[in-house]
Amino acid sequence: MDRNRCPWADASALSRDYHDREWGVPVHEDNKLFEMLILEGAQAGLAWATILTRREGYRRAFQKFDPERVARFDARKVEALVADPGIVRNRAKIEAAIHNARCFLDVQERFGSFDQYAWQFVGGKPRQNGWKSLQLVPASTIESDAMSKELKKLGFKFVGTTICYAFIQAVGMVNDHVVDCYRWEAIRRLGA
Repeated sequence: MDRNRCPWADASALSRDYHDREWGVPVHEDNKLFEMLILEGAQAGLAWATILTRREGYRRAFQKFDPERVARFDARKVEALVADPGIVRNRAKIEAAIHNARCFLDVQERFGSFDQYAWQFVGGKPRQNGWKSLQLVPASTIESDAMSKELKKLGFKFVGTTICYAFIQAVGMVNDHVVDCYRWEAIRRLGA
């Protein structure tokens, strides 16, 4: 069956699967939120397809995105990750991911969960947008500006407003599927 999707999803079978199953679905599990925060940071300056093709490599390298385990990575582990062809071998991004795991644990301790902390930026409920075309979807919003500012205050790295907005979209804090995409209505119902 031929379905109308957001235009970016037609890039590959992997992109279609991610779009159809995950993108925009509200996420409340801390480990999944940690995964998306790390992957969105890794994407900085790259195409999302680059990260998607390495996602399994990231899951392996970053201990299935267990923040407690990642927070314990040491200099030797950093060197191993820099040499790992299964991920983007950017030292600054790798070191930021480890640093962010420690910050993530601090947020969990202070706020009870990262879920509670992150979802406050949209009032605890997904925002329902109604974009008619991909060109209308913003790269950042007031909410992503606020999230970026607060995460930086808490010590996080690679959390600029554009990265934060990509995270917000990915974990379903907003419904940014275009209205003629077959997923828009299903995602809207999830957030109702």
